[in-house]
Amino acid sequence: MPPLDVFRALLTEPGAGLLAGLRELTPAEELTTATRLRRDHPAEVVSAAIGQARLRQRAAAKFGSDAERMYFTADGVEQATRAPVAAWRAERIAALGARTVADLCCGIGGDAIALARAGLRVLAVDRDPLTCAVAEANAAALGLADRVTVRQAAIGDLPDAELAGHDAVFLDPARRGGRGRTFDPEAYSPPLSEAVRIAGLAPLAALKVAPGLPHAAIPAEATEAEWVSHRGEVKEAVLWFGTNPDHPRRATVLPGPHTLVGAGPQAPTGPPGRYLLEPDGAVIRAHLVAELAETLNARLLDPAIAYLTTDEPPPPTPFARAYEITDRLPFNVKRLRALLRERDVGTVTIKKRGSAVTPEALRAKLRLAGAKSVTIILTRVADTPTMLLAQPVPA
Repeated sequence: MPPLDVFRALLTEPGAGLLAGLRELTPAEELTTATRLRRDHPAEVVSAAIGQARLRQRAAAKFGSDAERMYFTADGVEQATRAPVAAWRAERIAALGARTVADLCCGIGGDAIALARAGLRVLAVDRDPLTCAVAEANAAALGLADRVTVRQAAIGDLPDAELAGHDAVFLDPARRGGRGRTFDPEAYSPPLSEAVRIAGLAPLAALKVAPGLPHAAIPAEATEAEWVSHRGEVKEAVLWFGTNPDHPRRATVLPGPHTLVGAGPQAPTGPPGRYLLEPDGAVIRAHLVAELAETLNARLLDPAIAYLTTDEPPPPTPFARAYEITDRLPFNVKRLRALLRERDVGTVTIKKRGSAVTPEALRAKLRLAGAKSVTIILTRVADTPTMLLAQPVPA
């Protein structure tokens, strides 16, 4: 049975019943469950249902309770945008005035769902027939079929005039090839240059790129670049076209949303104070550490390292994690090990910036055995390798 036919069998009433019975399936039960179910169902459908059950469990981290009703492919789970991040982007597109949007390279439809929930009408396009079937099934499963139209097509086959007829375009080019993830923007599918051309067809566009895209590679046509983190992890970068921002760079921290914008003042540099602040990854990627320093009355430990410090307790901020520094020492493993033993420390969190030491290697040398915990920060201060011992400041 072709894969598309097998998938469609899961959308029938018997297929839905099969999936419902696998909701709590554990890996240890898979073999006996498959053997039992094959007495009443085709083997390919049973295998597909068990695969879907497995994928739904994995997808819960990205889609929450929606995952129980959705359908997935293995690549789709891996590449899908985390739902809160997709929701933020969709709400921003809607807030900028769009009412219709073309979602190109839509995959399993995670972004199309977010766009539809934000009130937009969505044309979702992907070139793979099975992926399109999954996206269509997901829109229907979540009650959004009237807002999402799925079309199987290669992006190059879509007329420019049709894309220009939408208020907005969202593009999520594939960033994986036969050898895995690609870091060359022109190796995206479609290439960055073609994606930029397509983005220029509509009044508003959002183009998702790798968070590590160098600032020098940001195309001149982009009016704004935004980096988004969710619960401390940078999840995506988006190039915006057709916006009219006050500043060209933006860092957004979720949940929130909390947004920091700027154009790049120079932050002062100075010795460690009583507190150290570790900026969120989105702030660092957006090159907005100086802006954050200005809002917190903080200074950099080193001009090239994204650690900030203050003498007084810093005001609460969603853009950085604060630590209270208890000790400042030149880097010396023997001295550190003796100090930790003296203080009965058995658990350490090791953070580093500007240090060649690997946390795993250092941890092995410390030979910890104690009841207390501490954070060790490896960095440079005045070009000197330095260890800072600290405790997290409660949020």
